[in-house]
Amino acid sequence: MSTPAVDGTGFAGVRPPVLLRRHQSEALDALDEAFAAGRRRAWVVLPPGLGKTLTGLEAARRRGDRTVVLGPNTAIQGQWLTAWSTYRPAPPPAGTDRALTDPVTVLTYQALATFDPDAEVDEEGAGEPGGTEHLYRLRPQGRALVAALRDAGRVTLLLDECHHLLDTWGELLAELLRELPDATVIGLTATPPDRLTPAQAALVDELFGPAVQGPSIPAAVREGHLAPYAELAWITPPTADEEHWLAAEAERFATLTTDLLDPGFAATPFLAWLDERIVRRRTATGERALPWHRFARENPDTADAALRFHYHGLLELPEGARLREEHRHAPLAADWVCLLDDWIRRCLLRSDDPRDTRAVEAVRAALPAVGHRLTRAGIRAGRSPVDRVLARSAAKTTAVREILAAESTTLGDRLRAVVVCDHERATATLPASLDGVLAQEAGSARLVLDELAADPRTAVLGPLLVTGRTVAAAPETARRFHAWAAEADPALRLDPPSATGNGGTVEITGRWDSRRWVALATRFFESGGTRALVGTRGMLGEGWDARGVNTLVDLTEATTATAVVQTRGRALRIDPSWPEKTAHTWSVVCVADGHPKGTGDWDRFVRKHAGYLGITEAGEVVSGVAHVHAALSPYAPPPAHDFDRLNAVMLRRAEQRETTREAWRVGSPYDDRLVHTVRVALPAGRGPVPAAAEPGAPVRPPVAVPAPVGVAPAVPRPPALWAATAAAALVCAVAAVLLGAGVLAPLAAATGGGAAYTLRRAALGARMLRAAGAEPPVPAVARAVAEALHAAGLVPRGAEAVSVAPDETGAYRVRLAGVPAAASALFATAFDEAVSPVGDPRYLLPRYLVTGHGLRDGDLAARGRLRSHAVVHHAVPAVLGENRRRVDLYAAAWRRYVSEAVPVYTRSPEGAGVLAAQAGASPLDASTALRVAWT
Repeated sequence: MSTPAVDGTGFAGVRPPVLLRRHQSEALDALDEAFAAGRRRAWVVLPPGLGKTLTGLEAARRRGDRTVVLGPNTAIQGQWLTAWSTYRPAPPPAGTDRALTDPVTVLTYQALATFDPDAEVDEEGAGEPGGTEHLYRLRPQGRALVAALRDAGRVTLLLDECHHLLDTWGELLAELLRELPDATVIGLTATPPDRLTPAQAALVDELFGPAVQGPSIPAAVREGHLAPYAELAWITPPTADEEHWLAAEAERFATLTTDLLDPGFAATPFLAWLDERIVRRRTATGERALPWHRFARENPDTADAALRFHYHGLLELPEGARLREEHRHAPLAADWVCLLDDWIRRCLLRSDDPRDTRAVEAVRAALPAVGHRLTRAGIRAGRSPVDRVLARSAAKTTAVREILAAESTTLGDRLRAVVVCDHERATATLPASLDGVLAQEAGSARLVLDELAADPRTAVLGPLLVTGRTVAAAPETARRFHAWAAEADPALRLDPPSATGNGGTVEITGRWDSRRWVALATRFFESGGTRALVGTRGMLGEGWDARGVNTLVDLTEATTATAVVQTRGRALRIDPSWPEKTAHTWSVVCVADGHPKGTGDWDRFVRKHAGYLGITEAGEVVSGVAHVHAALSPYAPPPAHDFDRLNAVMLRRAEQRETTREAWRVGSPYDDRLVHTVRVALPAGRGPVPAAAEPGAPVRPPVAVPAPVGVAPAVPRPPALWAATAAAALVCAVAAVLLGAGVLAPLAAATGGGAAYTLRRAALGARMLRAAGAEPPVPAVARAVAEALHAAGLVPRGAEAVSVAPDETGAYRVRLAGVPAAASALFATAFDEAVSPVGDPRYLLPRYLVTGHGLRDGDLAARGRLRSHAVVHHAVPAVLGENRRRVDLYAAAWRRYVSEAVPVYTRSPEGAGVLAAQAGASPLDASTALRVAWT
């Protein structure tokens, strides 16, 4: 159902140039329903490349009112005008006059409030300049536009990339819309609602109401509307000069951390304070103040930092605490700072002891080395020179050369690469402390252009710089572009290109603006005149459309969901000239191993990928850095000695675009929903199953699998063990059956019950051996957890829905298939608790082991007996330990899939002893990681 067009616009007589895709038609129908119900505001969420522009224009055409489009930059402005011109037959005119004289007017947001829509991020990472303005503070041109909108009466206002309004113009937009009661307002964005901050989500709901949600990016790939893609990373240490400077900066903080471990450093030693405050958590009267789960909930950063201190051997494990993936690495500067802040505010600043005063001053002097300062209110963060060195490291520009050279070798003339930076050139003076460490232009698009033009391997790509202010290239490329542009647009007046330039590159100047030169440079790029564009996020990172882009290198510091989706969206469009296109997006990360602040760039990398879905080498679509490589953790970078190896893996993967394309399974069915998975990595020699275990399928004995980065290759379990275990289980099972049938009763009587005892032990051994020999413990425990959750009515499917598969590193990937996201999350959490180190559960379940590397010939009973030490205890997951009924359901499932077992109540004297012996121990000697996957 669509709204009839209003006479006078001429919209009713024109139609889109192409048939609308299903998701576009569905979005338009949803808008029609919303407007028919009386709403006048709505917003549409579609991934980049899925036709937001055409969807917006068609929504406006159906409304039939005068239409005004506002977009973030001149490149996007030009795209709207071009898209409207493709309507057939000849559409009503579209213009850029603020007087709104045409039926369709396309403007930038700058027409309303002054800021530079094409500006790059400033050199301190502060984002686009500008801020919230109010209507009464607008400049005359802005007030004139508001008056024209008000006078237009019924008008459709299209707000492209409306997320910009959330960050800088929320209050202004709210005021504007109150001035336009007759306007229909449609926001368009690629940022999904679940990626918005709470403040942004509240503002969107106030301004637009519920979203019209399109498909996810993976769903669009499956349907063939976006190109298959892979997220890759190049991890590099700083250069030698940068490393030397970083080492000197780290020395002050290292001295402080060493001093903090000295009991005489302060009247109340640092570790003693942490022990009382966090481990013991005692009140002034000596009584325990809070159980761990409450303390961790109320002080999450402090609790996490303390657990990393424990992992590093500096604190005991607090009772009730459990180490998770994020805790299994040495404490970082942020952890020290968090705990120092607590110690200083709660202890040292309240003391009159001279030792405490000296300790405060020592902390104050060391904190700037890690980007913090001590104030009267506590420790406060600031931008550290260390952050600048890592973000702008010369090693990152070198990495760009290596990446493009490798991609060029693989793709040849097909390569269409884009390098996106934060800023075109440096304008601020470097801090004196960085003189001689970083180049003045470090991190700039100009420096990237100069280095690409100077390297013979990448100079052949004809790199071209395109920003909101400048077009530049090496002289030969500049001459070719000059000639090409003059032929493509005869009315263009360009200055003759210089034969030589500063640093080997020259600027291309003339009487043109960014709207014209971006369009021309894009066409030149897609025709192969240049195979590498270098630009800024403000111009090429959002809204810019070039279908040929197949390689994108992200050098920006932006970590917001909007910036990530927009930047990566540049490479995802379908290329009509290459239907088999597969896109690569490279992140370049600089890590200073050993420096307390050396993971700052890694943390940015993690934030960029958080919530963003990509495909692994094993073909699983997952969220976060795990889709770059399954062994990567969001909580700590890999060790420096693995950088080269990991980069080699990335280069090998980059050569295999067809493999990536096949892994996406374009055209196959999908649910378009998220599921929670658990990655379980076992020590070498105890690897997972060799192939996926589909729900309900038996798990085969393990074979050798590829080792994780930094881990020795796995050694398969000897087949003889499986055979011997199975044979022994069979013999014992036969004996148990005979005993149960009474066949051996006379023998039992004749031997005074000794045979019966022996055979009962054999039967018990048979049950244990069946569990030990039938299936490796990881999938067995997973099935037990799922079965118990299902029996308790907590999830809709049980053991038959458990999926177990190896990832590309050889670790297990475990999930509950075919259930809602909430059920998969519940299963993942419970399974993680069941196989992780024991914390403080209410119940434990034993798992009996077959000791040795096989069963030797000899007495059957001896083979059936289990030594007293051949048992490990697993925590009963919290959700299954809430009451005895659930515990019994879990124990029944455990006996079926894992091992003969009787639950152990840890609050009893016997259970407390078992818990004390098991607390902190890993029942599988495994590391686990919770992940989110798409299906």
